[in-house]
Order: sequence, then C-alpha cells, then structure tokens
Amino acid sequence: MPVIPSLLTACTSRSGGVDSSAFPSSKDELILSDGLSYKVLIQEGDMLNDKMVFGTENDYLAFIPTGSDEGILWVNHEFVNPMFASGWEPDKARHRDMITTEMHMVGGSIVKIKKEWGGDWKFVKNDPINNRLTAASMIPFEWPELVAGNRSVRGTLANCSGGVTPWGTILTCEENYDNFYGEYDYVTDSRTRSKLGWERFFPDHLPQHYGWVVEVDIRTGSAKKHPGLGRMAHECATVKALADGRVVIYTGDDQDNGCVFKYVSLEAGKIYPGNLYVANMDAGKWELLDIARPELAGKFADQTELLIRTREAALLVGGTQLDRPEDIEIDPLTGDVLVSLTNNKPKGVYHGSILKIREEGDYDAMTFVHDTFLTGGEESGFSCPDNMAFDAAGNLWFCSDISDDALNKPPYDKFGNNGLFVLIRNGVDAGKIFQVASAPNDAEFTGPCFAPDGETLFLCVQHPGEGSKNLSDLTSNWPGGGTTIPRSAVVAIQGDLLRTLQQVV
Repeated sequence: MPVIPSLLTACTSRSGGVDSSAFPSSKDELILSDGLSYKVLIQEGDMLNDKMVFGTENDYLAFIPTGSDEGILWVNHEFVNPMFASGWEPDKARHRDMITTEMHMVGGSIVKIKKEWGGDWKFVKNDPINNRLTAASMIPFEWPELVAGNRSVRGTLANCSGGVTPWGTILTCEENYDNFYGEYDYVTDSRTRSKLGWERFFPDHLPQHYGWVVEVDIRTGSAKKHPGLGRMAHECATVKALADGRVVIYTGDDQDNGCVFKYVSLEAGKIYPGNLYVANMDAGKWELLDIARPELAGKFADQTELLIRTREAALLVGGTQLDRPEDIEIDPLTGDVLVSLTNNKPKGVYHGSILKIREEGDYDAMTFVHDTFLTGGEESGFSCPDNMAFDAAGNLWFCSDISDDALNKPPYDKFGNNGLFVLIRNGVDAGKIFQVASAPNDAEFTGPCFAPDGETLFLCVQHPGEGSKNLSDLTSNWPGGGTTIPRSAVVAIQGDLLRTLQQVV
C-alpha cells in the first residue's frame, strides 16, 4: 500500500525537528507551507446584495453543498472592534447610531459560493440565498415558558463556533455575550456593565436573552434559540446523530474553569425536548441538570431559571472545572470526543491541551473514560489549541488561540503569530504535528472547514490588527496591505499539499 511521501520536505515538522525559515513567523502576512496557496473569498464590509453587508470578526464556518461545484457557506460573526466597525475613536463618546451599525455587523452571514472554471471559489453576489442574521433580528425561544419575560428577543451576538444538524440547519453559539449587554447577577439582583456598552442605549435588551445556542434555517434565514442547551459562553455545538434519529450535542463553556456539557434530545429529528448534562470528570459520569435533583431543588425558581444560571447549577451537581473548553470534534477514526482546552493562565496552564473522552456505549451513554490526547508546549510545537477539523483521511487540523496581547511575548515568544497545524494520522509521518500556516499580526485562524472533495480548506482570519491603539497606529494592514484598515476575511486554501496530506493509507 502507498504511504504519504515527502511531507518533511513539504512543510514544517515541529515534532520532527525539521528546520524551516517560514515558521514561526511574526510577519503581518498569511504565510502558507510550500504546496499551498490562498485567495480571499469574502471579507468584512463586502456587500452580499444591495442591502446586506458581510459582517465582522468571522469565526465558525459551515459548508452545505447544493451541487457538485456550489454550496451555501454559513459564517459566524463573533464581536466588533468599534474603531473599525463604526468609526469610534478611543476616548471619544459612544453614540446610538454607532451601536446600531455594530448590531448589523455581528450574528451570521449566509453566502452562496460557487467554484468557477479553473477551480477557484467565488461568492455569488446578489444570489437570492444570501442573507444575514444580526443583533437586530427578532428570534423566538424554542421553550414552553417565558425567558426573562420574553418569548422572542432582539438579535443574536457573540457567535463563536457551532455545528450542523442532520436535517441541515446550523447551530450558532452565543459565547461572550456579556461584552455586549453585561451580565445579570442574581445574588445582588443587579446588572453589570459591558465592555462595548450596548446596554446604555438598549437597556431593554437583557443579558439573560443571550448566551444560548441558536438554530438557523439557512434557506430561509429563520432562527430560534434553544434554552434547553443551557446558557453560558458556548464555544460550539457539535452534533452526533443516533441510530433512532435523536441527536447528542456537545458544547463547552469557554471561560477559565468552565465545564463541558452534553445534550440528548428525546425525539427523532428535532432538538427540543431533551436533557442537559455536565461532565463530572472525577466520576466519569454525565450529571443531569434538572430542577428535580435534590442538589438543585430550592436553589432556582424553576427549570428556566436553572438553565439561565447553568454555570451555577453545573457546579452544584459536581461538574468539573476545566481549562477553557473550546471546540469539540468527534474523531472519525476512533469515535472519541476531542475537546480543545485552550489554557488557564490563573492556574499556570499556559499552553493548553486536547482532551479525549470515550463514551462507554453510544453517544447518549451516561458514563465515560477520559485521557489527554495532545499537550501544548514547546516540545509539541503548538500552544493554546482552539478550533479543530478532521479531513477525509482523519488528520486533525487545529488552530492556535494565543491572545493578541500575549503573542510573541513570554511564555509564547517561541511560537510567533497564531498558526494552523495538522496532526498526521497515517503513513510514515503518523503522530507528527506540522505547522501549515501562520496568521497576520494579532489575528487567529478560526472555523477550518473542508469542501466535500477535500481539495479546498475554507478558513477564517479573525481580528487582524486587534491590538491597534488608533487608526493612525495600526498593527496590521491585512489583507489590503499598504496603510489599509485590517479586515477579517474568509480565505479558500488549495494546493497539492492538501491532496497529499489526505492520502489514505
């Protein structure tokens, strides 16, 4: 049988000790290994049609094919840099019209893309499918009770990672919602202030209305929020279908000492109703989050309040606090559930790891065993793992998430800018980790997603120039170069190396 040839000469092997002048890099460029090239598919500010604009800070990607050479791309828009998005200048006052502009830059974009003659992908401007979900869109709750007084709320925001259901809808996850409208403290019965200050202009937009998993029908643009999956800094919603048509959804709470959760639906072909569980790593058990449990009874007014305060409920039943659980993916070769644990600086965990969970039975099992799959650090050549994706050969692709204020500073100075890495699973290089890309200044890569034929990797470049203090002192000018304002963008990566890496042996 053939083996994967000559990878050590094609790209950088961090674990194999092969030297390369390309990586690590601190250049304000998107640098790729030999055998790969990229083109910008769409970037912040591009018009989808005459009325809708592609949003900012793109994160999770999902590709839904609609033909052999075309499909629909869902793109999350996580947050805003007011300086770039609405023209706000540091130390200047914020105005309502700025907030209104910013509200239309978050949420998600639905984009028709098509492969042209020659193999390049292009987005199809003015296609009828092109659509937006924003912080101004009205979205109902899929829940039998009022949620903080409402059945429908204004908008989705802080959209980080996500998932795809077997019936073709998108799950988009509201992560750091407190940056927009603050948080509600049930102990003091008060509301905290947010980083962006939106609550000063829209005080009726309550914090409890955000932090949920949102299901989107990309063909109509309609959406609904699912309180059943709990409220937290949702990093992802990874879906596994069961044989009877029910689904299991894994999600993580992306904060220091956050927990990992699992939701199991009760009926085929739909998410609600279902049960939410939190991982107790010490016991190897999924703990049910239900108001009827003795540990939870009397602590919350009802199941709705319990789900609004999911973090508190999780700890009361023995949920294990982990090192910033972010993306979750299911290994196609082993069936294991992999969880990227990015870091936990207050605990001295700077480089993170990837956790492996093996369910003892099917994915709706109530017990599991776990172990460490990969550990970050200088020896392994990567730090702060975040978004992950598997290719057709089962190779694990993952992105690093070193914060912009820590990049190229101890203890991260050996890693350069954030990167894209691949763990080889087959052939002579099995077990080795290769860096295949380096991001522009301050940026991170997010949302790796393969086209069905495996010959294109769609990838987001998020928040280049995030550390800029003002518009006259930019830390990045990617992708436009020169003195242009940095823009987040989706790129399409192609090349012989992609095909080589995915040879199955």
